[in-house]
Amino acid sequence: MKTEGDVIVVVGDGVVLLDVAGPVQVLHAAGYRVRLASPGGRAVVSDTGIPLGAELAVEDVPETAVDTVLVPGYPTVNGHRHPPELIAHVRRLGTGARRTTSACTGAYLLAEAGLLDGRRATTHWAECAKLARSFPRVRVQPDAIYVRDGPVITSAGVTAGIDLALALVEEDHGPQVARTAAKYLVVFLQRPGGQSQFSVRSTVPPPRSAGLRQVLDAVVADPGGSHTLAAMAERLAVSERHLTRLFRREVGSTPGQYVERVRLEAAQAMLESSDAGVDTIARMCGFGSDESMRRVFLRLLGAPPSAYRARFRTTTA
Repeated sequence: MKTEGDVIVVVGDGVVLLDVAGPVQVLHAAGYRVRLASPGGRAVVSDTGIPLGAELAVEDVPETAVDTVLVPGYPTVNGHRHPPELIAHVRRLGTGARRTTSACTGAYLLAEAGLLDGRRATTHWAECAKLARSFPRVRVQPDAIYVRDGPVITSAGVTAGIDLALALVEEDHGPQVARTAAKYLVVFLQRPGGQSQFSVRSTVPPPRSAGLRQVLDAVVADPGGSHTLAAMAERLAVSERHLTRLFRREVGSTPGQYVERVRLEAAQAMLESSDAGVDTIARMCGFGSDESMRRVFLRLLGAPPSAYRARFRTTTA
């Protein structure tokens, strides 16, 4: 019989330590009973070399007794091949649990187990494209901290497992309990923005055209410069229409969307690390006015520049 508040964390050798520790710390603070289960119930070695003891043998856990399953991620440097027995146990437990969750690249294990077929999901920003290619039946949402589709919830990279755990707490016990847990752990209950806080240029596939690469790099090098459609087309010596087709085919967005994302990223960095006023940052980053920048922040991050700065401002002791 399922007991609400019981969480089984399925672990194997190489599991990312923070993918385990972050969510477990949140759930423990909120009063959940959290147990690690591994093949044979043996201790496993995390990605950092630190061993983790397991309380249960995963094969002995009856699927009918599992309330919540958490599947942490694994380093992807050697590909995404997981032991067949681990995949089988994740499939078995995930099918019977009230809800199944993954942290970071744990989404690969859920996908291999067939638990993400036909569902929306996310994973670490650097792995979203690979996940989509490897598992075409999964509808990958790259710009999300966590995604819920029915009883399955997946989270983005590493520390996003904390956001996932807080969402579970809020779902089970309400926002006040989740807020208390977040406050105790000194984290935000709901962080603004998505995974696109990472480098825009690094997430764009390398264009085949050397000229287009130069255009992309020029925008990143000078976000406040003149990057109108006409100016970029002239730089590449093509028509505006052809430039738009190139962007859609090789970048996956329009020229204007790419420029906007680069400017947003530049503004975020300045808000986090400088004392410049919002109006000054808006001009330096090419938004023209603080109101224009404010509209972009609200649309893409869900928070105005002033609130973003208050939450993410770098401080020194």
